[in-house]
Amino acid sequence: METIYAFMVALMLSPGIISLPSMSETYPQADNVAAFLGQWTIDISGGSVGWIEVRQDKNYLNGDILWGGGSVLPVSNIFVASGPKLIIQRSNNVVRTRDENNNPLLTMVVTDWLEIVKDGDNAIKGILLRPRRDGKAVDTTRFTGKKLPPVPSAPDLSSLKFGKPLTIFNGKNLDGWRLINPRQKNGWKVVEGTLLNDPVQPAEGPHVSFGNLRTEGVFEDFNLKIEVNVPAGSNSGIYLRGMYEIQVSDSYQRPLDSHNMGGLYSRIKPSVNAEKEAGSWQSFDITLCRRHLTVVLNGVKIIDNQPVFGPTGGAMQSDVFAPGPIYLQGDHGKVAYRNIVLTPILK
Repeated sequence: METIYAFMVALMLSPGIISLPSMSETYPQADNVAAFLGQWTIDISGGSVGWIEVRQDKNYLNGDILWGGGSVLPVSNIFVASGPKLIIQRSNNVVRTRDENNNPLLTMVVTDWLEIVKDGDNAIKGILLRPRRDGKAVDTTRFTGKKLPPVPSAPDLSSLKFGKPLTIFNGKNLDGWRLINPRQKNGWKVVEGTLLNDPVQPAEGPHVSFGNLRTEGVFEDFNLKIEVNVPAGSNSGIYLRGMYEIQVSDSYQRPLDSHNMGGLYSRIKPSVNAEKEAGSWQSFDITLCRRHLTVVLNGVKIIDNQPVFGPTGGAMQSDVFAPGPIYLQGDHGKVAYRNIVLTPILK
């Protein structure tokens, strides 16, 4: 049965990378599996970032995946084919038809296929095959990846040495900041000492794509103090090094979740609820040091020196060791920031 399945997979995937297995190949060798185990940061053709973890759970392979935006999610299926090649399936439910009240009538499972080969000792490359919604063609996206070393032990935060605090928002204008994508509309402006994003869609016409705002400067490890005011139902995010999103949202009195205010998006949930009601000014005190994160929200420690394993959705870069900017998410909803001070951690 496994051989038949491998044969079907080979037929479905691109002939440029996958070749048909011989009928005698049923199970990959153990060292072929071991070559793919671990965590991998992914650079996707077109500029977005992903992350994959492959692990051995008892007697089967398992894994998680982040692809561009969104959350880190479990894979639908993962196995090693001849080559060796790692095959990952990532499935989504897609609504095909709805009734007059917009309720789903027909839902189908649409599956992306990732085909991955080694590209040296600590590198991979591959393609993602994504069926189009009409089912009449497949889009192909190429990517490369690098293996992540283990996260080091947690730093002793009491022994850190800091540099000179940097006021990275002057309260007067957008000097020192720019849109990540200059082709998008700028919804950011300075109003009475606050950095305000108000991405209002036009009453008529096409949807407008508003841009995310980043610092001109880049930073390594640091402490960041920042105040935020998020209206009811709104959403934003504070990206550390352009890679790790601290969620900003109206999540007052909701159950603990990594998608709530102060969580590391889809990766680390707050240990306690510390957010205020929507429309209130709230304070963050964030420390990123040696791939570990501490978040204090409104004076309450909600993430305590926890390891950060990889980028979050919407990351600008995949290299967890490279300096990067602070970037503020501006494509979701109205939000205001003020009193933004970054203090570098000295090596």
